[in-house]
Amino acid sequence: MTDSEAPPAKAPEGVSGAPALPRPVLEIASGYAFTGPALDLGALLWDGRCLPDVQIRIPLPMLNRHGLVAGATGTGKTKTLQLVAEQLSAQGVPVFLADVKGDVSGISAPGQENDKVRARAGEVRQGWTPAGFPCEFYALGGMGHGIPVRATITSFGPVLLSKVLQLNQTQEQSLGLIFHYADQKGLELVDLKDLRAVVTFLTSDEGKSELKGIGGLSTATAGVILRSLTAFEAQGMSPFFGEPEFDTSELSRVAGDGRGTVSVLELPAVQDKPQLFSTFLMWLLADLFHDLPEVGDVDKPKLVFFFDEAHLLFNDASKAFLDAITQTVRLIRSKGVGVFFVTQTPKDVPGDVLAQLGNRVQHALRAFTPDDQKALKATVKTFPNSPYDLEEVLTALGTGEAVVTVLSEKGAPTPVAATRLRAPESLMAPVEPAALDRAVQASPLYGRYAEAVDRESAYERLTAKEAEAAASSASSTPAPSAPSAPSASSGSSAPSGSKPSSEPASSRGRGRKGDDQDSSVVEQVVGSGVFKSLARSLGTQIGREITRSVFGTARRRR
Repeated sequence: MTDSEAPPAKAPEGVSGAPALPRPVLEIASGYAFTGPALDLGALLWDGRCLPDVQIRIPLPMLNRHGLVAGATGTGKTKTLQLVAEQLSAQGVPVFLADVKGDVSGISAPGQENDKVRARAGEVRQGWTPAGFPCEFYALGGMGHGIPVRATITSFGPVLLSKVLQLNQTQEQSLGLIFHYADQKGLELVDLKDLRAVVTFLTSDEGKSELKGIGGLSTATAGVILRSLTAFEAQGMSPFFGEPEFDTSELSRVAGDGRGTVSVLELPAVQDKPQLFSTFLMWLLADLFHDLPEVGDVDKPKLVFFFDEAHLLFNDASKAFLDAITQTVRLIRSKGVGVFFVTQTPKDVPGDVLAQLGNRVQHALRAFTPDDQKALKATVKTFPNSPYDLEEVLTALGTGEAVVTVLSEKGAPTPVAATRLRAPESLMAPVEPAALDRAVQASPLYGRYAEAVDRESAYERLTAKEAEAAASSASSTPAPSAPSAPSASSGSSAPSGSKPSSEPASSRGRGRKGDDQDSSVVEQVVGSGVFKSLARSLGTQIGREITRSVFGTARRRR
């Protein structure tokens, strides 16, 4: 591992005692000697020793070049996220964290000093001071401890919803046609019952003719989608879709003291719904991409987004879905957003996405099985050449240690560095549920999102239309009656087939039967509650083409 025959070399500026350090160590130290603002990860590990003179860092402007935090369960990935999030917040950068296991909430409270913390701080030459950071806590659909995060079906879009419903490619394309129909007809899809109502209408006798006008959607496929929706609702998924819809610009907030807000999405209550929460995370990212302006290269990111359990996003994903992820990750950098995928091995991330990730923190891997060994070899191949035996190092790393390579201030990869990571300064344990609830209810955002709203949308409009059609059909059927007696004034009898006296005057006395029928239909439509509701929506739905992103997501402009 060491280069014992290499002669000592002069150390770069800032590295003390370096004449005793071997040349590879000096080269690594030089690669991390940044002059601008940077995040401190820890100290170099070399030949079994921790070298606190050689600090491993990430330049702050490079955090929007994306990254990967990987490693086996229990190797310290979560604490690495906490460490990076703390320093980003301290430098005024907002952070988003997905808390799948419920152990990230402690970032809001000062840490507790103990022997382990003191030992780690001493090893890496860290001036450890307990500190909590400004946080907002969210929960999908209000399930769990947090401000409810909801999305409307319209904004979620057909591509992401197909992933959640586990539809195949043909069914995904058909769902896209259904969304297109709803967009064109001004039928707002706010929640699941709205989408179910539109699909039900399109599979009804009245709606089948509509299917022919939107690309030949088959009733069989529409039926499959309807059954998938019904099963989805039966699993208790309804609360995640609806209004008020979460405004993702909330994730870019900065606290009054200038520190970036850490937005923590609490997911323990939905751990058993991985398809849902992983896709919902992608919706948040896609929505940010859709709405944020282009900013190009910036001195520091506008937001850093940590995508935990990233492998769930890519499992069973269609090619269209993967292409959309790749495009989003590639382009969102210019909007000032950095994305870090968090998973067990790099092979969990498709190659096209992995190629976009410039910063790498790889925790220990296990090699207990042939599959583990294969994954280990594949991981080693994703790193630049280094003086380390990475297969040996990656299986020998302890908890809180990792192999690091990042992008330098010039955008070039830094040397691979085995690193003993710093200790987070916030609490490395969950906060108490009662304290979490108090923090949530004290947030100024709680009143904005806590109460669900069920306004008039596609379900109500289609239900009203069905009721009016039934009432119209009933009123147009003449009731059986006895023959009329002769009129006292005219001396003539009324024809047995005449219309009842309640018939509107405007529909009587027309010369042609066809004109009479056409006018009656127009009057029924114009006078209906559905038509009036749609007319009231002019400027929001009717006449407005909904712009959808690469994921098919859409939002009303803020």
